[in-house]
Amino acid sequence: MTFLKFLISKLFLKNLLYAMALLIGLFLIFFVVLRIYTHHGQAIPVPDFAGLSIEEAMLEAKRNHFRVEVTDSVFNNDLPKGTIIEQNPEAGFKVKTNRRIFVILNAVNPENVKMPNTVGVSHRQAEAMLKNVGLEIGKLIHIPDIALNNVLKQRFNGTEILEGDLVPKGSKIDLVLGRGLSDEKTQIPDLYNSRLMDAKSRILRSAFNLGAVIYDQSIIDGADSINARVWRQYPSFENNKTLHLGSTIDIWLSVDSLKFIDSDTLFINP
Repeated sequence: MTFLKFLISKLFLKNLLYAMALLIGLFLIFFVVLRIYTHHGQAIPVPDFAGLSIEEAMLEAKRNHFRVEVTDSVFNNDLPKGTIIEQNPEAGFKVKTNRRIFVILNAVNPENVKMPNTVGVSHRQAEAMLKNVGLEIGKLIHIPDIALNNVLKQRFNGTEILEGDLVPKGSKIDLVLGRGLSDEKTQIPDLYNSRLMDAKSRILRSAFNLGAVIYDQSIIDGADSINARVWRQYPSFENNKTLHLGSTIDIWLSVDSLKFIDSDTLFINP
């Protein structure tokens, strides 16, 4: 009876309320700390690091509570030296803070790499072999030969180059390809809204050459040139429209959003 009286006494109820309040408080503190520690729900857009030096990117990343990590460097004469040219995740993609952002730098000075032997392999295989050692395809020169789209010769700066010769990383290697014994043609690729590197890759994969690269007045700095996209090409893309192998395709690039409203009206021949 005495124990029951104690359970309903003011002293016991008061202590019970204190204990419950303490437990609730500890519970709330635990989840607040856990939320802060894990950054739960704090997904924010990734900044655009394109065109920044690694030092500038690290400062920008620190301001936004991210970390930047360089995963590779390439050498491309068409893009600003010593700047970031690719990032993963891409700019605008929402991720939690403290996430590592992986970037690729355009080197200031290229290193030398050994030239692989692409003679005898297909155009696609040669592209993969060159890319694997940090080289690029320059011009594609098609000549009459039964070995359609197979590499017959490899050249650097107009001179035939042999396997094992040292060339600067990022150099352009011209490939002489067989075009078969007929007047071979293939379909023109659709380059609309592609960045320069992607457009160039698609042109080469289609057995054409990149011609003139024309930037409009919206391109102000290195970051703009990296982010610019194709809004016009010549010859223009049309379904089933073909062109001789080795022909050149000119492209126009811009960061002006007004030029990307209607591709049907913008893709016209001059």
